[in-house]
Amino acid sequence: MYPRITADLNKLKDNLDFLVALCHEQGVMAAIVTKVFCADERIVSLINGSPADMLADSRTQNLEGMKTNKPRLLLRIGMQSEAERIVSVSEISMQSELSTVTKLDEAAAKLGTIHKVILMIDMGDLREGIFNTDRARILETASAISKARHLELYGVGVNLTCYGGILPDETNLGGLVGIAEMLRRELGEEIPVVSGGNSSTMGMLLSHSVPKGINHLRLGESFVLGNDTATGKPVRGLHTDCFVLEAEIVELQMKPSKPIGKSGPNAFGEYLEYPDRGNMKRAILAIGRQDVSVDGLTPVDPDIEIIGASSDHLIINLTGCDKDYTLGDVVKFIPDYGALLHLYTSKYVDKAYIDLK
Repeated sequence: MYPRITADLNKLKDNLDFLVALCHEQGVMAAIVTKVFCADERIVSLINGSPADMLADSRTQNLEGMKTNKPRLLLRIGMQSEAERIVSVSEISMQSELSTVTKLDEAAAKLGTIHKVILMIDMGDLREGIFNTDRARILETASAISKARHLELYGVGVNLTCYGGILPDETNLGGLVGIAEMLRRELGEEIPVVSGGNSSTMGMLLSHSVPKGINHLRLGESFVLGNDTATGKPVRGLHTDCFVLEAEIVELQMKPSKPIGKSGPNAFGEYLEYPDRGNMKRAILAIGRQDVSVDGLTPVDPDIEIIGASSDHLIINLTGCDKDYTLGDVVKFIPDYGALLHLYTSKYVDKAYIDLK
């Protein structure tokens, strides 16, 4: 059925093996992020059978459904209202608020378990974490985790590039290592994990320049799309086409390129202008903005031009194509990270696989 997103398990395995080996040879644990494909069971199984150290996701719903014998890490800082759920579906979570930590301790006590906490530190990207200069608050929160009967101060972590676009470097990652060392001195705790971020650390990993003391990374986009998110460029040795979107042509006609009549906002409140490029061979595909971030699609056929989309229709220009497309043909696209996230979240997109050889 179409539209359909197909995951090539062979290429994903290649990427996975490459990344885990690269991490392990530098003493870095690899947490493979599953959120972009909504913890798809077949891909989770692939990761579970690999040497990866743990699986990571931002949604408790995804963690709950995982069939794995590896530790599960909750990436998104927890809601107090779901404290018991967090403890029941993940062995490790990232936290930044003292009152939430208290709730987690209570939940872990109720469930009769020990929950591991990575305390998040904001090193300048301004998303989650206690700001790095607030040493008193960092120490207070870490001390509370350390003293909690049903929690373990498992590590400290940082997130970079996702909000403020701040790149990992010797200064911010070195600062995180310094905070871990300070907490070890003050609390007498081992604090085994110093989590240095995500796929934006790929450049440092490839050049073997990850600061000493960083021993954990959360890798998502580098795994699924083969990208270094700090540069937006593919990493040599990784596949960038592990996922392919296919959508069917439902209309194919010659039409003007410029809409005719008095214009106003479209269905999304946008005021758009279209240049007059004469008549063009226009195709409509049965997929739309409800299913995918259209700006994140790259046609496999380089002669195809994406013109625009509504909720349920994607419009493309086939005028310059060498291939003679006909009604009912399937058009292929490579999605970027945002598009892939939408595609796996949409219940209207079929999921398929190229099985391991």
